[in-house]
Amino acid sequence: METKVTSKPKSNGVMNGGARIVVDDDDDEVLSPTDLSEMLAEGTKDAHDRAENCQFVKDFLRGRIKRELFKRGTAALYFVYSAMEEEIEKNKDHPQIAPIYFPAELHRREALGEDLEYFYGEDWQTQISLSAGTKPYVDRIHEVGEQDPVLLVAHSYTRYMGDLSGGQILKKVAQRALKLPSTGEGINFYQFEGIHSHKGFKQLYRSRMNELEMDTETKERIVEESNKAFGFNMMVFTELEEIGKTIKEEVQDAGLGHSHAEIMEGGDINKCPYYAAKMASGNTTYACQLAMMLLRHPPCQVALAAWVAVLAGFTAWYLL
Repeated sequence: METKVTSKPKSNGVMNGGARIVVDDDDDEVLSPTDLSEMLAEGTKDAHDRAENCQFVKDFLRGRIKRELFKRGTAALYFVYSAMEEEIEKNKDHPQIAPIYFPAELHRREALGEDLEYFYGEDWQTQISLSAGTKPYVDRIHEVGEQDPVLLVAHSYTRYMGDLSGGQILKKVAQRALKLPSTGEGINFYQFEGIHSHKGFKQLYRSRMNELEMDTETKERIVEESNKAFGFNMMVFTELEEIGKTIKEEVQDAGLGHSHAEIMEGGDINKCPYYAAKMASGNTTYACQLAMMLLRHPPCQVALAAWVAVLAGFTAWYLL
């Protein structure tokens, strides 16, 4: 991958330190299993699978999300990103943090504040508090920021790269399921205005991580910390899932359009032909036939496209 730094604005790339960084999306990267990005992708697969299969996440991906839970989830993220960005800012000159310091492009605290104002009103700060399920996550971020800043690389990677990958799918699902304005209110968190190419930026970020000077032991500690970060996220999801059981709120349709609601027949996803094909064990031909059937029926294409997008988003995360 070729990375150039120039003071003249170009149509693609991101800003860092007053100069524009241009990433060539067409260049193939030559990666090694010992590169940090590869170690993270391989070393966090199991944790990623567990997080992806939390009931809260599965319901979210289906569009079955309660507005109150989405609001609380946004509040939890506000505390997490506030802690992470506070510690990143404190350590921005650290040799392992400086190369991946992109506040204008990545930092989410301000965007989350805008979303919380949309949901709670101008006095949103008086209406939210750090929950018991989120506190250990926030405490750990402050701990590593103060005692072992290199581990902030793990937290930054886990959150920001996920936001730029699968998070973009969640944005669309939330907007549809919660009937949020098309102008973006309520989902500013997912919108990275300073990044013109998500793919290009992720390549740049991965390249910067792989260029960090550190020994194998340090890389392994970062992988371990990233697994912890996934665990902390699961704690937040579990807490939201339990809260959801106590909230009597009508769940919106799957957020994928009326055609998919009809396919779902009352919200039972097991009755969706594409879901049945996906879950069919060891029957590839049957799965392909069902997928082709969907392609021939326009009312089903929204559902098929959504699930393909979800799979692509999470696959992209694995390949970061």
